[in-house]
Amino acid sequence: MRRLAVMFGTRRSGPVVRLTILAVLYLYLLPGWAQQRLNIEITGGTETAQPIAIIPFGTSATQSLPVDPAAIIAADLARTGRFRPMATRDMLDRPTRREEIDFRDWSLLGMNNLVIGQVVPEGAGYRVSFALFDVFRAAELANGTLTSTATGLRQTAHRIADEIYERLTGQPGVAATRIAYVSTTGSGDALQVSLRVADADGHNPQTIVSSAEPILSPAWSPDGQRLAYVSFENQRPAIYIQELASGRRELVASFPGINGSPAFSPDGGRLALTLSKDGNPEIYVLDLASRQLKRLTDHYAIDTEPAWSPDGQWILFTSDRGGGPQIYRMPTAGGAAERLSREGDYNGRASYAPDGRSIVMVTRVNGAFRIALLDLTQGTTRLLSRGDLDESPSFAPNGAMVIYATIHQGRGVLATAAVTGGVSQRLSQNSGEVRDPAWSPLAWGGRAWRPRP
Repeated sequence: MRRLAVMFGTRRSGPVVRLTILAVLYLYLLPGWAQQRLNIEITGGTETAQPIAIIPFGTSATQSLPVDPAAIIAADLARTGRFRPMATRDMLDRPTRREEIDFRDWSLLGMNNLVIGQVVPEGAGYRVSFALFDVFRAAELANGTLTSTATGLRQTAHRIADEIYERLTGQPGVAATRIAYVSTTGSGDALQVSLRVADADGHNPQTIVSSAEPILSPAWSPDGQRLAYVSFENQRPAIYIQELASGRRELVASFPGINGSPAFSPDGGRLALTLSKDGNPEIYVLDLASRQLKRLTDHYAIDTEPAWSPDGQWILFTSDRGGGPQIYRMPTAGGAAERLSREGDYNGRASYAPDGRSIVMVTRVNGAFRIALLDLTQGTTRLLSRGDLDESPSFAPNGAMVIYATIHQGRGVLATAAVTGGVSQRLSQNSGEVRDPAWSPLAWGGRAWRPRP
């Protein structure tokens, strides 16, 4: 909303501008703090969650494991809202091998599924094995073995959680994905704005770039190896693309005026962006190999916030050409723009669901800015959030959840909402503010991890 308000505020959205200015001023008044991971609080649940028992993994390690894989798997599954892991203290037995399982006991405890596993030291790391069972049929549904370093044991647990989730729901899991976000800390000369990437459960935050000036609009490349973002480090907006592994970054847009809202094409070869180099904010597409620019929109209104359809054939954007900010789409090959949002006087910052059947956007309802889902086949709009200043929605790569920025107790935090309703979470730091979330693509080459037989 802050970005959208800046674009539209001077013409029609005075209250939004004031809220934006207050929010930005608040960022600059916060005390300094050290880098911290995101803390996740589950703020809503669902009664239809399936009961599952994740038994503590057996181990022959002489020393304690760096992390508890079973606890990580259980937390990953609980956050999806689809599963209700049994508390370890309520377990009457803790089998680690199939022959030790009494399925009748677990059935009487009401468990649908059971997970066992073992962690065995191997070389400088570990060999981690697991098995997933259907309790009522006493049948093994999945199993696998992975090798892991000590520092990689948490990520290994996420990958097992994703495999379990996919086997039981048919959808890819997102526990092994990552989230990019902007963190603002300190004040005055100590002010620091950082673009960070953390695991989907908030652990392992890594700073990608820091500046004393604003950083906005992180966008993932389709392979999850690069981030595009807007930086004001030279006192004016410019768009960079940065490789996460090497830290190498490249300035790709620094035209006079606005350089904003970067969005990678599904093939990763082009970048849609908003430029005002010709006097008015318009949507352009930049070929990253040839550096040729193609102008898509040509209208006296403000056109901004482009987003690609999953098949690369369409681009969504926000425009006030109809009298107020609304969502439009047009062919990437060029052509007429079609208005998609019909309800409400303010809709912006839209992006497609991974299946292309719906879009998520910011909508204004009775003066509050909330996250809404527009079903493109039915033409219906459904609210996903209940805050007063919710913004920057980003789909999980499996389409099951949306992450967005919101305000909680006066601070900027992140929140997630299940597309089907029910479970929700809040992600916050102990101090400072976080905003502008962007959920990464699926890990491991766009495909959930497959176990080794």
